[in-house]
Amino acid sequence: MKYYNLVMTEEISEVKLPFEEKIKTKGWTYVSPKKYLELHKETLKDGFWLSLAQKLDWFKKPTIEKTEEKRFFWKWFPDGVLNMSYLCLDSNLKTRKNKVAFFWLGEDGKEKVMTYGDYYRLVNRLAYALYHKFGIRKGDAVSVYMPLIPETPAVLLALARIGAVFSVVFSGFSSQALHDRIIDSKSKLLITADGYYRRGKKILLQENVRNAIHNTDIQNILVFRRLGEGWEKGEKESFSDEILDDTSPSIYFEPEKVESSHPLFILYTSGTTGKPKGILHDTGGYAVLLYATMKWVFDASEDDVFWCTADVGWITGHSYVVFGPMMLGLTSVMYEGVPDYPHPGIWWEIIERYGVSIFYTSPTAIRMLMKYPDEYVKRYDLSSLRLLHSVGEPINPEAWTWFFEYVGGKRCPVGSTWWMTETGGVIISHTPGWKLVPLKSGTNAFPIPGCSVSVLRADGTPADAGERGFLVIDNPFPGMLLTIYGDDKRYVDTYWSRFEGKFYAGDYAIKDEDGYIWVLGRADEVIKIAGHRIGTYEIESSLVGYEGVVEAAVAGVPDEVKGEVPVAFVVLKEGVSPSQELKQKLINIVRNSVGAVAVPKDIFFVSKLPKTRSGKIMRRLMKAVFVGKELGDVSTLEDEATIDEVSKAFYEFKEELKSRSSE
Repeated sequence: MKYYNLVMTEEISEVKLPFEEKIKTKGWTYVSPKKYLELHKETLKDGFWLSLAQKLDWFKKPTIEKTEEKRFFWKWFPDGVLNMSYLCLDSNLKTRKNKVAFFWLGEDGKEKVMTYGDYYRLVNRLAYALYHKFGIRKGDAVSVYMPLIPETPAVLLALARIGAVFSVVFSGFSSQALHDRIIDSKSKLLITADGYYRRGKKILLQENVRNAIHNTDIQNILVFRRLGEGWEKGEKESFSDEILDDTSPSIYFEPEKVESSHPLFILYTSGTTGKPKGILHDTGGYAVLLYATMKWVFDASEDDVFWCTADVGWITGHSYVVFGPMMLGLTSVMYEGVPDYPHPGIWWEIIERYGVSIFYTSPTAIRMLMKYPDEYVKRYDLSSLRLLHSVGEPINPEAWTWFFEYVGGKRCPVGSTWWMTETGGVIISHTPGWKLVPLKSGTNAFPIPGCSVSVLRADGTPADAGERGFLVIDNPFPGMLLTIYGDDKRYVDTYWSRFEGKFYAGDYAIKDEDGYIWVLGRADEVIKIAGHRIGTYEIESSLVGYEGVVEAAVAGVPDEVKGEVPVAFVVLKEGVSPSQELKQKLINIVRNSVGAVAVPKDIFFVSKLPKTRSGKIMRRLMKAVFVGKELGDVSTLEDEATIDEVSKAFYEFKEELKSRSSE
């Protein structure tokens, strides 16, 4: 195992490391793994989170850490009163009014710089309009279908200011996905944009929006003009600039004083047995976890320029594009485009241009960029960088090493953070802002202060060092979901029933001999595609929706760039013949019903799917065939001939690829 000691900036081959005591250098406090765990144990005592919560700007500071009104349903800081918009804006206004909040760069080269004062004025005007013109009140649900534009954070902060509950839907999702989320959240207003740029193309959103609102409770649609074209205003629709023109630039909208447990947002994440799960988060607990992780994980300080490359449509964008950085009054960067357009060095150009010091991105993006010549990195001055982190899926050692050496110049700590929509913020990571342990390429390191995690066998006993097991969180923590929206039973069954009294994360993991955690990926039937969690059920449902398909099964297989991609096995109705045309038609169905991110790498036509005797599709066997691994236990397989057919289909696929390459 390779270790990296940034005290001396060199690789260490021995397991015994030369800092059993803390060393203060380069602005970080270094400790050994053993010392970290000793210090960490002290943070698990009652009152730790309450003392941290006192550092936030509450209307009424809490005196109670948490209550459990019924089993597995906690309220954090229940007697505290606050408002997230106030924390991000009003609290910063006295000292940071003219400080840049966001440098925004469009894919077309358009730039916009917005200060905390700019956001304060815009958010107050938006909140006033939402309240008085659209009737939005505390507790109302509002869907947000917006791309990565500078107005998107303002929309979320305006809704938080009112005390409304927002549901952000990724702007790359289809109209059906948007429709389903509007229905489930019971939203009465939809806020969107006319479109955005993607790889030089204009992506228009009007058709998706209009298709999505049929048979919903949506009464009005508020549209922001990013492109300035492609939207013909309808009866229910208003343009934001026209609405804001009717609102005084100096208007003040008093932030709603909400209890700590008041819901802030619903964010949908894929489930394994049905519709997407609406993860419901509170305000106070979520705010405290973000404040803590911005300090511990990102070591954020006043002079930093922070860039999290996530889209606001995902939890990473909620937590570490909008709320975490703005609570701390940081200057952040927001880029509309993809990592390699208009050229493969655009991200490094942006880092140099804005002097980014903290950079947070995904292993998928790292793997994509490391495929280009190193010259694209070397031509830019990245000396402003001091801290690098990754998020979304496990980072392979090769990608970690490239990131560490070429982007960080062997002088920046590189962490691989683990968390999920349900946790609200980072749970496992290197913590240079608290204590920094030696770096290992690819590990997630240790749980943050105040959180304990374990790796368990299927029977609930602790796994040995180096043994794969199931990742669980041992204790409740602020920032965790309140429940699954509208389905308390599903919340308990999904997260608290697998292992008694422990939060089941649904990932495989290993704890090594030094106590470092290595998260290996999903243990359930959710595919992580470029960091996006897509349920096999959603893709399968869209395929079966075609009249010529009887059954469909989807499995995630490794991909060099995206981490995982879906492959589909489809059973056709009698009389329906497989063809390339049909395959393309099914791919288009998935693209239109779920989104481009969920499009299968390939579709295989088979007569039967491998199932257990109880009828459960054995997706792991299909994946094993695809990647060439041992099938393992097949004792519950109903018909072994189905595996032979899957193998034959895959063999023919490989032969087809060979034929294409020879041509």
